[in-house]
Amino acid sequence: MNIVDSSGWLAYFADEPNARHFLPPLSDPAELLVPAITVYEVFKVILRESGEDNALLAGMAMQKGTVVDLTPSIAIAAAKLSLELDLPMADSIILATAQESGAVIWTQDSHFEGMKNVRYFPGRSR
Repeated sequence: MNIVDSSGWLAYFADEPNARHFLPPLSDPAELLVPAITVYEVFKVILRESGEDNALLAGMAMQKGTVVDLTPSIAIAAAKLSLELDLPMADSIILATAQESGAVIWTQDSHFEGMKNVRYFPGRSR
């Protein structure tokens, strides 16, 4: 299973240079998990930068993967990870979701650099 974090989705939708790194997991929706917090973050950025129509299209594309809701167990694990690793809330939720499901995180967010089961591609972080 794979999780593309918000920075990867945004690179993909904006066709940034790193977008090519995110094509493998995005091309296989059957193996793609999408934390609900990622839908929120991506929708918000695209809404602000490109308008509601583009944000809705992005949200629909993201839902081709399996959207993972924030459950109490993920929330508790995320809170612990946030304190342990000094991670922002969304990143800790993404990491907890990945750990609970055994997924690999694909990202260009430097908060994840060097972590186990992370494919990190240096680039623009959001």
